Amino acid sequence: MSEKENKVTDLFKIKYPIIQGGMIWHSGWRLASAVSNNGGLGLIGAGSMYPDILRENIQKCKATTDKPFGVNVPMLYPNLDEVIQIILEEGVKIIFTSAGNPKTYTETLQKEGLKVAHVVSSTKFAMKCEDAGVDAIVAEGFEAGGHNGRDETTTFCLIPNVKKHISKPLIAAGGIALGSQMKAAMILGADGVQIGSRFAATLEASSHESWKNKIISLNEGDTHLTLKELAPVRMVKNKFFHDLEKLYDTGRNVEALKETLGRARSKRGMFEGDLEEGELEIGQVSALIKEIISVEEVFQNLLKEYREVKSFDL
Repeated sequence: MSEKENKVTDLFKIKYPIIQGGMIWHSGWRLASAVSNNGGLGLIGAGSMYPDILRENIQKCKATTDKPFGVNVPMLYPNLDEVIQIILEEGVKIIFTSAGNPKTYTETLQKEGLKVAHVVSSTKFAMKCEDAGVDAIVAEGFEAGGHNGRDETTTFCLIPNVKKHISKPLIAAGGIALGSQMKAAMILGADGVQIGSRFAATLEASSHESWKNKIISLNEGDTHLTLKELAPVRMVKNKFFHDLEKLYDTGRNVEALKETLGRARSKRGMFEGDLEEGELEIGQVSALIKEIISVEEVFQNLLKEYREVKSFDL
Protein backbone atom coordinates (compact mmCIF):
# COMPACT_ATOMS: atom_id res chain seq x y z
CA MET A 1 0.00 0.00 0.00
CA SER A 2 1.26 3.45 -0.80
CA GLU A 3 1.23 6.16 1.83
CA LYS A 4 -0.92 8.33 -0.41
CA GLU A 5 -3.77 9.89 1.53
CA ASN A 6 -7.33 8.75 1.13
CA LYS A 7 -10.56 9.78 2.86
CA VAL A 8 -9.82 7.77 6.03
CA THR A 9 -6.17 8.68 6.43
CA ASP A 10 -6.99 12.31 5.74
CA LEU A 11 -9.86 12.37 8.24
CA PHE A 12 -7.97 10.79 11.13
CA LYS A 13 -4.46 11.98 10.21
CA ILE A 14 -3.02 8.46 10.14
CA LYS A 15 -0.56 6.71 7.83
CA TYR A 16 -2.63 3.67 6.81
CA PRO A 17 -6.45 3.32 6.56
CA ILE A 18 -6.42 0.55 9.17
CA ILE A 19 -8.57 0.91 12.30
CA GLN A 20 -8.36 -1.50 15.21
CA GLY A 21 -11.80 -2.42 16.50
CA GLY A 22 -12.59 -1.26 20.04
CA MET A 23 -13.28 -4.77 21.32
CA ILE A 24 -14.41 -5.33 24.90
CA TRP A 25 -11.78 -7.01 27.13
CA HIS A 26 -9.14 -6.79 24.37
CA SER A 27 -8.67 -3.12 23.55
CA GLY A 28 -6.77 -1.51 26.38
CA TRP A 29 -4.14 1.20 26.08
CA ARG A 30 -1.34 -1.21 25.12
CA LEU A 31 -3.17 -2.44 22.03
CA ALA A 32 -4.50 0.97 21.02
CA SER A 33 -1.15 2.74 21.35
CA ALA A 34 0.69 -0.05 19.51
CA VAL A 35 -1.72 0.18 16.57
CA SER A 36 -1.41 3.96 16.45
CA ASN A 37 2.38 3.80 16.69
CA ASN A 38 2.42 1.46 13.68
CA GLY A 39 0.46 3.87 11.51
CA GLY A 40 -3.14 2.79 12.07
CA LEU A 41 -5.84 4.11 14.37
CA GLY A 42 -5.98 2.42 17.76
CA LEU A 43 -9.27 2.42 19.66
CA ILE A 44 -9.73 1.90 23.40
CA GLY A 45 -12.79 -0.28 24.03
CA ALA A 46 -14.88 1.60 26.62
CA GLY A 47 -17.61 -1.06 26.63
CA SER A 48 -15.79 -3.21 29.20
CA MET A 49 -14.41 -0.39 31.36
CA TYR A 50 -15.72 1.44 34.40
CA PRO A 51 -15.34 5.21 33.96
CA ASP A 52 -12.22 5.44 36.16
CA ILE A 53 -10.58 2.55 34.27
CA LEU A 54 -11.39 4.25 30.97
CA ARG A 55 -9.74 7.46 32.16
CA GLU A 56 -6.64 5.52 33.23
CA ASN A 57 -6.43 3.81 29.83
CA ILE A 58 -6.78 7.11 27.97
CA GLN A 59 -4.04 8.70 30.06
CA LYS A 60 -1.68 5.75 29.55
CA CYS A 61 -2.40 5.77 25.82
CA LYS A 62 -1.53 9.47 25.64
CA ALA A 63 1.73 8.73 27.46
CA THR A 64 2.75 5.95 25.06
CA THR A 65 1.84 7.40 21.66
CA ASP A 66 1.94 10.83 20.10
CA LYS A 67 -0.18 9.56 17.21
CA PRO A 68 -3.98 9.85 16.89
CA PHE A 69 -6.09 7.32 18.80
CA GLY A 70 -9.74 7.09 19.73
CA VAL A 71 -12.31 5.49 22.00
CA ASN A 72 -15.11 3.11 21.00
CA VAL A 73 -18.31 3.76 22.98
CA PRO A 74 -21.44 1.59 22.81
CA MET A 75 -24.36 4.01 23.11
CA LEU A 76 -26.08 1.54 25.47
CA TYR A 77 -23.33 2.12 28.05
CA PRO A 78 -25.03 2.62 31.47
CA ASN A 79 -22.73 5.52 32.42
CA LEU A 80 -22.83 7.11 28.98
CA ASP A 81 -22.90 10.76 30.07
CA GLU A 82 -19.98 10.20 32.45
CA VAL A 83 -18.01 8.36 29.79
CA ILE A 84 -18.53 11.15 27.26
CA GLN A 85 -17.43 13.70 29.85
CA ILE A 86 -14.22 11.77 30.54
CA ILE A 87 -13.45 11.60 26.82
CA LEU A 88 -13.90 15.36 26.55
CA GLU A 89 -11.89 16.12 29.69
CA GLU A 90 -8.99 13.94 28.52
CA GLY A 91 -8.84 15.63 25.13
CA VAL A 92 -9.56 12.58 22.96
CA LYS A 93 -10.19 13.74 19.39
CA ILE A 94 -11.76 10.63 17.82
CA ILE A 95 -14.77 8.59 18.95
CA PHE A 96 -16.40 5.56 17.37
CA THR A 97 -19.96 5.00 18.55
CA SER A 98 -22.10 1.90 18.16
CA ALA A 99 -25.29 0.18 19.32
CA GLY A 100 -27.46 3.26 19.45
CA ASN A 101 -28.71 6.41 17.77
CA PRO A 102 -25.86 8.40 16.14
CA LYS A 103 -27.83 11.61 16.57
CA THR A 104 -27.56 11.44 20.37
CA TYR A 105 -24.05 12.88 20.73
CA THR A 106 -22.64 13.51 17.25
CA GLU A 107 -23.33 17.25 17.10
CA THR A 108 -22.21 17.82 20.70
CA LEU A 109 -18.96 15.94 20.14
CA GLN A 110 -18.22 17.66 16.85
CA LYS A 111 -18.68 21.06 18.48
CA GLU A 112 -15.90 20.02 20.87
CA GLY A 113 -13.63 19.24 17.93
CA LEU A 114 -14.03 15.45 17.82
CA LYS A 115 -14.32 13.31 14.72
CA VAL A 116 -17.25 10.90 15.04
CA ALA A 117 -17.63 7.52 13.31
CA HIS A 118 -20.60 5.24 13.85
CA VAL A 119 -20.85 1.46 13.34
CA VAL A 120 -23.82 0.00 11.41
CA SER A 121 -24.83 -3.35 9.93
CA SER A 122 -27.15 -2.20 7.14
CA THR A 123 -27.47 0.33 4.34
CA LYS A 124 -30.61 1.71 5.98
CA PHE A 125 -28.71 2.67 9.13
CA ALA A 126 -25.71 3.90 7.15
CA MET A 127 -28.04 6.42 5.49
CA LYS A 128 -29.35 7.47 8.91
CA CYS A 129 -25.74 8.04 10.00
CA GLU A 130 -25.13 10.26 7.02
CA ASP A 131 -28.28 12.24 7.89
CA ALA A 132 -27.00 12.55 11.47
CA GLY A 133 -23.83 14.21 10.18
CA VAL A 134 -21.21 11.69 11.33
CA ASP A 135 -17.70 12.07 9.92
CA ALA A 136 -17.31 8.42 8.87
CA ILE A 137 -19.36 5.22 8.74
CA VAL A 138 -18.22 1.71 9.67
CA ALA A 139 -20.28 -0.91 7.82
CA GLU A 140 -19.87 -4.27 9.51
CA GLY A 141 -20.83 -7.60 7.96
CA PHE A 142 -22.21 -10.43 10.06
CA GLU A 143 -18.94 -12.36 9.78
CA ALA A 144 -17.73 -10.10 12.58
CA GLY A 145 -17.33 -11.24 16.16
CA GLY A 146 -19.27 -9.81 19.09
CA HIS A 147 -22.50 -7.85 18.72
CA ASN A 148 -23.86 -7.91 15.25
CA GLY A 149 -26.72 -7.08 12.89
CA ARG A 150 -29.97 -9.04 12.81
CA ASP A 151 -30.14 -9.18 9.00
CA GLU A 152 -27.03 -11.35 8.62
CA THR A 153 -25.73 -9.35 5.65
CA THR A 154 -22.18 -10.30 4.69
CA THR A 155 -19.43 -7.74 4.23
CA PHE A 156 -19.10 -8.68 0.56
CA CYS A 157 -22.74 -7.70 -0.04
CA LEU A 158 -22.95 -4.83 2.45
CA ILE A 159 -20.03 -2.63 1.38
CA PRO A 160 -20.94 -2.02 -2.28
CA ASN A 161 -24.56 -1.33 -1.35
CA VAL A 162 -23.65 1.14 1.38
CA LYS A 163 -21.18 2.79 -0.99
CA LYS A 164 -23.99 3.54 -3.44
CA HIS A 165 -26.02 5.39 -0.81
CA ILE A 166 -23.53 7.50 1.16
CA SER A 167 -20.81 10.06 0.49
CA LYS A 168 -19.01 9.95 3.86
CA PRO A 169 -15.76 7.97 4.29
CA LEU A 170 -16.67 4.28 4.42
CA ILE A 171 -14.83 1.79 6.62
CA ALA A 172 -15.40 -1.93 6.04
CA ALA A 173 -15.50 -4.34 8.99
CA GLY A 174 -16.19 -8.03 9.44
CA GLY A 175 -14.11 -10.89 8.06
CA ILE A 176 -10.90 -8.93 7.50
CA ALA A 177 -7.60 -10.27 8.81
CA LEU A 178 -5.41 -10.53 5.71
CA GLY A 179 -4.01 -7.93 3.35
CA SER A 180 -5.88 -9.61 0.48
CA GLN A 181 -9.17 -9.19 2.36
CA MET A 182 -8.32 -5.56 3.01
CA LYS A 183 -7.71 -4.97 -0.71
CA ALA A 184 -10.96 -6.76 -1.58
CA ALA A 185 -12.90 -4.50 0.79
CA MET A 186 -11.39 -1.42 -0.79
CA ILE A 187 -12.08 -2.66 -4.32
CA LEU A 188 -15.71 -3.07 -3.24
CA GLY A 189 -15.81 0.60 -2.28
CA ALA A 190 -14.42 0.97 1.22
CA ASP A 191 -11.97 3.77 2.00
CA GLY A 192 -10.44 1.81 4.86
CA VAL A 193 -10.94 -1.21 7.10
CA GLN A 194 -11.66 -1.93 10.74
CA ILE A 195 -10.03 -5.11 12.03
CA GLY A 196 -10.96 -6.84 15.26
CA SER A 197 -10.23 -10.57 15.46
CA ARG A 198 -6.67 -10.35 14.10
CA PHE A 199 -5.79 -7.76 16.75
CA ALA A 200 -7.47 -9.88 19.45
CA ALA A 201 -4.75 -12.50 19.00
CA THR A 202 -1.80 -10.17 19.54
CA LEU A 203 0.74 -9.87 22.32
CA GLU A 204 -0.58 -6.41 23.20
CA ALA A 205 -4.27 -7.33 23.51
CA SER A 206 -5.50 -7.16 27.12
CA SER A 207 -7.43 -10.43 26.91
CA HIS A 208 -6.43 -13.64 28.70
CA GLU A 209 -3.62 -15.77 27.27
CA SER A 210 -5.80 -18.89 27.32
CA TRP A 211 -8.39 -17.11 25.20
CA LYS A 212 -5.75 -15.96 22.71
CA ASN A 213 -4.57 -19.57 22.36
CA LYS A 214 -8.16 -20.66 21.84
CA ILE A 215 -8.57 -18.12 19.02
CA ILE A 216 -5.66 -19.54 17.03
CA SER A 217 -7.06 -23.09 17.39
CA LEU A 218 -10.47 -22.27 15.86
CA ASN A 219 -11.62 -23.64 12.52
CA GLU A 220 -14.46 -22.87 10.13
CA GLY A 221 -17.83 -23.36 11.79
CA ASP A 222 -16.55 -22.93 15.34
CA THR A 223 -18.45 -19.65 15.81
CA HIS A 224 -22.15 -18.89 15.49
CA LEU A 225 -24.49 -15.90 15.63
CA THR A 226 -27.02 -16.28 18.43
CA LEU A 227 -29.12 -14.34 20.98
CA LYS A 228 -31.17 -12.49 18.37
CA GLU A 229 -33.92 -12.05 20.98
CA LEU A 230 -31.61 -9.82 23.01
CA ALA A 231 -28.75 -8.47 20.89
CA PRO A 232 -27.23 -10.72 18.19
CA VAL A 233 -23.73 -11.83 19.07
CA ARG A 234 -21.22 -14.11 17.35
CA MET A 235 -19.43 -16.38 19.79
CA VAL A 236 -17.47 -19.61 20.00
CA LYS A 237 -19.44 -22.84 20.36
CA ASN A 238 -18.33 -23.76 23.89
CA LYS A 239 -20.30 -25.13 26.87
CA PHE A 240 -21.82 -21.72 27.60
CA PHE A 241 -22.98 -21.41 23.98
CA HIS A 242 -24.60 -24.85 24.07
CA ASP A 243 -26.30 -24.05 27.39
CA LEU A 244 -27.90 -21.08 25.67
CA GLU A 245 -28.92 -23.19 22.68
CA LYS A 246 -30.64 -25.74 24.96
CA LEU A 247 -33.00 -23.00 26.08
CA TYR A 248 -34.31 -22.77 22.53
CA ASP A 249 -35.56 -26.36 22.84
CA THR A 250 -38.05 -25.14 25.44
CA GLY A 251 -39.05 -21.99 23.56
CA ARG A 252 -37.56 -18.54 23.06
CA ASN A 253 -37.81 -17.40 26.67
CA VAL A 254 -36.05 -14.04 26.85
CA GLU A 255 -35.91 -14.01 30.66
CA ALA A 256 -34.28 -17.44 30.75
CA LEU A 257 -31.72 -16.29 28.20
CA LYS A 258 -30.93 -13.22 30.29
CA GLU A 259 -30.54 -15.32 33.43
CA THR A 260 -28.15 -17.75 31.72
CA LEU A 261 -26.23 -14.92 30.08
CA GLY A 262 -25.59 -13.16 33.38
CA ARG A 263 -23.73 -9.89 33.74
CA ALA A 264 -20.11 -11.00 33.64
CA ARG A 265 -19.95 -13.87 31.16
CA SER A 266 -17.84 -12.03 28.59
CA LYS A 267 -15.35 -10.92 31.24
CA ARG A 268 -15.25 -14.46 32.60
CA GLY A 269 -14.40 -15.85 29.18
CA MET A 270 -12.22 -13.35 27.37
CA PHE A 271 -10.55 -11.55 30.28
CA GLU A 272 -10.37 -14.27 32.94
CA GLY A 273 -9.84 -17.20 30.57
CA ASP A 274 -12.76 -19.50 31.43
CA LEU A 275 -13.12 -21.20 28.07
CA GLU A 276 -16.13 -23.33 29.03
CA GLU A 277 -18.43 -21.12 31.10
CA GLY A 278 -17.42 -17.76 29.62
CA GLU A 279 -18.75 -15.90 26.59
CA LEU A 280 -16.11 -15.98 23.85
CA GLU A 281 -16.70 -13.39 21.12
CA ILE A 282 -14.72 -13.65 17.88
CA GLY A 283 -15.32 -13.42 14.14
CA GLN A 284 -15.48 -16.12 11.47
CA VAL A 285 -12.10 -14.95 10.21
CA SER A 286 -10.53 -16.50 13.32
CA ALA A 287 -10.19 -19.69 11.25
CA LEU A 288 -7.43 -17.89 9.33
CA ILE A 289 -5.55 -16.73 12.44
CA LYS A 290 -2.98 -19.31 13.48
CA GLU A 291 -0.43 -17.48 15.61
CA ILE A 292 -0.23 -14.89 18.38
CA ILE A 293 2.02 -12.12 17.13
CA SER A 294 2.85 -8.51 17.87
CA VAL A 295 0.90 -5.59 16.43
CA GLU A 296 4.01 -4.63 14.48
CA GLU A 297 4.01 -8.07 12.81
CA VAL A 298 0.30 -7.76 12.03
CA PHE A 299 0.98 -4.53 10.16
CA GLN A 300 3.98 -6.00 8.34
CA ASN A 301 1.88 -8.95 7.18
CA LEU A 302 -1.14 -6.86 6.19
CA LEU A 303 0.91 -4.45 4.11
CA LYS A 304 3.01 -7.20 2.49
CA GLU A 305 -0.08 -9.22 1.55
CA TYR A 306 -1.90 -6.12 0.32
CA ARG A 307 0.95 -5.22 -2.01
CA GLU A 308 1.35 -8.78 -3.30
CA VAL A 309 -2.26 -9.14 -4.43
CA LYS A 310 -2.32 -9.09 -8.22
CA SER A 311 -5.16 -8.01 -10.46
CA PHE A 312 -5.95 -9.97 -13.59
CA ASP A 313 -7.13 -8.78 -16.97
CA LEU A 314 -10.05 -10.72 -18.45
